[in-house]
Amino acid sequence: MPTQKNSILVVDDDPALLKLMRRTLEMEGYGVTTASDGKTGLQLIEDEQPSLVLLDIMMPGLDGFQVCERVRKYLKVPILMLTAKSRVDDVVHGFDVGADDYVTKPFGTDELLARVKTILRRSMSQDRTRRPPLTCDGLCIDFANRQVTKNGKEVILTPTEYRLLCPLAANPGRVITHNQLLTEVWGWEHRGNPHILKTFIARLRKKIETDPSNPKYITTRPGIGYMFKKAP
Repeated sequence: MPTQKNSILVVDDDPALLKLMRRTLEMEGYGVTTASDGKTGLQLIEDEQPSLVLLDIMMPGLDGFQVCERVRKYLKVPILMLTAKSRVDDVVHGFDVGADDYVTKPFGTDELLARVKTILRRSMSQDRTRRPPLTCDGLCIDFANRQVTKNGKEVILTPTEYRLLCPLAANPGRVITHNQLLTEVWGWEHRGNPHILKTFIARLRKKIETDPSNPKYITTRPGIGYMFKKAP
């Protein structure tokens, strides 16, 4: 059972759903804080820096997209989007502004808890192996400290972006299949959903590649997967 150190902030303007999620999460042992609007949620994220944020998209004032985008400028906290929309472009936009995963309303408590546990487990599993830093054409990945720099300047990655980069960078010159990456980064429930993977690969390339349209670090193997460049 989770401990109170796993603090969760739930931001949603639906009082009944907010109450239900709070009760469900507290019964599992999580410490829960709630907010009913984006502005309050943003302030609580800054003040409390929770372990995870459950963030509704459709809210008056600051919506979930705006809150997520602002948070990503200074904090790597995992964000699970709660959305009543299932259109692909809404999901993609959520990922574009920095969301780690999403769940579509209406959702069951079992599904919600499964997503929460998966995200927290991956977020807290520090990849502090003895693997030495990888340096390739100005890009340096320090696995022990979970830090990425390019030409000496730190590259700020979200937790999901870092988890995606790791298996690729840890296996330079080797093709990692779509399903291998989906399973490792998002879990088995996302196998067969290459759209999510394609979206995050594009975001990762924007941050580490000089020319994202002509990548040199992460190359595509059409129909198979992706490969990180092998250092000379």
